[in-house]
Amino acid sequence: MKKIATLLLATTITIAASAQVYLQGGLNLANISTANNGQTQNSNTLATFNAGFMGRFGISDIFDLEAGALFTGKGSKSETDYSGGTYVKSTFNPYYVEIPLNAVIKIPLGDPKITKANIFLFAGPYAAIGVAGRARTTSNVPGYTESSSNIKFDNEDPFTSDQDNASYDKLKLWDFGFNFGGGFDFGPVLIKANYGLGMTKINSTESDNDANDKNKYRTVSISLGIKLD
Repeated sequence: MKKIATLLLATTITIAASAQVYLQGGLNLANISTANNGQTQNSNTLATFNAGFMGRFGISDIFDLEAGALFTGKGSKSETDYSGGTYVKSTFNPYYVEIPLNAVIKIPLGDPKITKANIFLFAGPYAAIGVAGRARTTSNVPGYTESSSNIKFDNEDPFTSDQDNASYDKLKLWDFGFNFGGGFDFGPVLIKANYGLGMTKINSTESDNDANDKNKYRTVSISLGIKLD
């Protein structure tokens, strides 16, 4: 928790001192990749949310940088089918504090001296630290009972994927990836869509993150931002 508090405090001070801050909240449609090529086959989207603040530094009317701190939900509903019609279903909903850093390209909708309205595109890396969550498993295997537990985050090396006793209630503490998206900035309010492409395996026991793209977060977000004066 000390690492989280330090990270949030440093981010807050940096943005508040020199940026136009806006509050953000919205819907996350979270999933994980289950195919070697990074697709989300045989896993179902989990609805969750994001909330926090972002800040833009006002570099120019065309280009800007933004950063912030978001409390954001990830996870998935996954199912593994076996012969004889048996299955195991897992729903896991971890929450992270995510620190994104995006480059923003703005396309003004009129004279920038008159209106600040614009269409914008953005992309950049993020780092996220796990803070909470629940995992639930159900199955029709004879003798199996439903289980539900708090998610435990292990301080494993995020750039490898080795982890003992991997399961959806035992995840790596850190997640890294890239955000891509765009939206409309109407001045006091903005609407944005974001795709989060996780680059680190969350709990795989395979040799490394580059062997394939299985077990990585894939999250679509639709959010509303309200600028603070």
